[in-house]
Amino acid sequence: MPIKNRFAETHADITAWRRHLHEIPELDFDLFETSKFVEERLRSFGITDITTGVAKTGLVAVIKGKTDTKGRVIGLRADMDALPIEEATGLDYASKTPGKMHACGHDGHTAMLLGAAQYLAETRNFDGTAVLLFQPAEEGGGGGRVMVEEGVMDRFGVQEVYGMHNMPGLKAGEFAICKGPLLAATDEFVLTVTGQGGHAAAPHEAVDPNVASAHVILGVQSIASRITDPLKQVVVSICALHSDTDAHNVIPQSVTMRGTVRTLDAGVRDLAETSLKRIVEATAQAHGCTADVAYVRGYPVTVNADENTDYAAEAAAAVAGSVITDTPPIMAGEDFSYMLEARPGAYIMVGNGEEGATVHHPAYDFDDDTIPAGCSWFAEMIERRMPAA
Repeated sequence: MPIKNRFAETHADITAWRRHLHEIPELDFDLFETSKFVEERLRSFGITDITTGVAKTGLVAVIKGKTDTKGRVIGLRADMDALPIEEATGLDYASKTPGKMHACGHDGHTAMLLGAAQYLAETRNFDGTAVLLFQPAEEGGGGGRVMVEEGVMDRFGVQEVYGMHNMPGLKAGEFAICKGPLLAATDEFVLTVTGQGGHAAAPHEAVDPNVASAHVILGVQSIASRITDPLKQVVVSICALHSDTDAHNVIPQSVTMRGTVRTLDAGVRDLAETSLKRIVEATAQAHGCTADVAYVRGYPVTVNADENTDYAAEAAAAVAGSVITDTPPIMAGEDFSYMLEARPGAYIMVGNGEEGATVHHPAYDFDDDTIPAGCSWFAEMIERRMPAA
């Protein structure tokens, strides 16, 4: 079964929804206009079982099939939030809010799930219940965790859950997935190295935290190069470095560094955290400084269940004709991982075109040619996992 004909017919409408969402980007849990638009569209499809205010601005829409002989319930999730980035696309439908833009394609994800909702509400060609999860705050806020903690899986009886993300570099409408870890755990840290400030012309009378910090930056790279099994992935990146002075002739009192650790394995995650603390503290001490390490664990690894990955791949192959089933894991993170910890399921990547900017870039834009394939996959998951009686 190729892309469903209904989505070829509604492609222009869904594109218009997507571009409207692109114009009104909102951040974190404060998705009031986005949530309002999603609810309005759902109600226009004749869907009345809608719960709002989930995780502040999330929504859950329930669509019943023509029959329900087995009590099956499948969840589909789309994230809705944008990023604090100044848009540089120059598009007619570019962000109308300075400093905010849909630079990760969540406008596309939301529009595709809306398109699938319209189709499912029209046809109801399945035996069971489809639960559509429109989630806020994926970009660092952990909206997926909040929705799970608020009990959406139990409250709506979700038995399996599936999600999708666009993938720049892959042909629009193609799919890629793998069993096991697909996306990384995303931890963050703040390192503060404190020495003794002084005059730049008399470094011997000071204890320079800049020198200690330089050695820290180099030292933590040994976590990947010498401490972790080379067959296992880990990324340690220090991304920001600030001292407490901007003067040309002052040795600072302290230096603060911020960064992230990305891992695909729970054991490596533990090893990276303990190693980072040990290296930073010992390196600072070796240079006569002290160090404070604030380490915060973020999203867990996004792990696809084997059986559910097969289901997702079969639906993708039905839509696109073929699917990449051994795509390499990506060291980016995703809070759909919390939903996969709560229920078996799978997360799949859909191509966003082989050219153009990548996600989180000010020139990024979602490829609307992806819409029919994405909508078809969402709908196909429901019809395949709950075939009509």
